[in-house]
Amino acid sequence: MKLDIVQAGNPVLRQRARSLSLDEIRSREIQKLIESMRTCMHEAPGVGLAAPQLGLALQLAVIEDREEYHKDVPEALLRERERRPVPFHAIINPALEEIGEEKAEFFEGCLSLSGFTALVPRARAVRVTCLDERGQHRVIEASGWHARILQHEVDHLNGALYIDRMNTRSFTTMENLAEFWKGRAVSEIKAELELKSK
Repeated sequence: MKLDIVQAGNPVLRQRARSLSLDEIRSREIQKLIESMRTCMHEAPGVGLAAPQLGLALQLAVIEDREEYHKDVPEALLRERERRPVPFHAIINPALEEIGEEKAEFFEGCLSLSGFTALVPRARAVRVTCLDERGQHRVIEASGWHARILQHEVDHLNGALYIDRMNTRSFTTMENLAEFWKGRAVSEIKAELELKSK
């Protein structure tokens, strides 16, 4: 099944997706869709992909942060982001709650906003109650980068994009991020962006 990722402006990205029944989850069609989404996510490459990004208004997303994606990321950045490999899993009909008050702000991108990124504040830790790819009840407690991915994907299922939450002054192309901000601390970037706004 060849899947195309839809871009911002497509109405499906702005509607709340519908829940899936257990029979639907276990059907050959949805099982095939999950495998195709996994392949599409790897080919992009990305660490998460929601069904609405493929034009399908379904409460389904897949997540995997592979170890190979970390090899070119400086160790200090991995530590700062609390980024560790996350094995493949699907989240279906998720309910998300924040754990604690602590927030983290990092640059975030999206396969449906190709070529752009921005600083996005998110809860540092979350709990997601959902069904997995086999229709089994699952509770995921995550912190750091995994928590960010979960929040990003659940937003997709509720018709939201990271641009709805971003620090608007930080919105940039990936090329400009690399040219002007690469290797700089988030606090330093924020301070400079605020300074230039006065």
